[in-house]
Amino acid sequence: MVVGLAACECIIYDAHSLKEKRAVLQRIITRLKQKYNISVSEVDHHDVWQRATIAVAAVSASKVSTERELQNALKMIDSFPEIERTITEIEWL
Repeated sequence: MVVGLAACECIIYDAHSLKEKRAVLQRIITRLKQKYNISVSEVDHHDVWQRATIAVAAVSASKVSTERELQNALKMIDSFPEIERTITEIEWL
């Protein structure tokens, strides 16, 4: 069993309030959970309007399939025009 964790810092340029930030994050997190077999959560910068850290965790029998799930999730995050992924750290457990 392989556990992969990707933590990515993101910038939401058009968010002018925490409510706008939460709307963007909720849409992204919901789509990720629907499409991939992963767990997703906002883990840092809860009280900052234009920054967020999103953690994505995947578990599978092999590192290859875990990495594929994480990379697909990161590509989906990149596909949203309202958010920019900046620093991404991947850990294997």
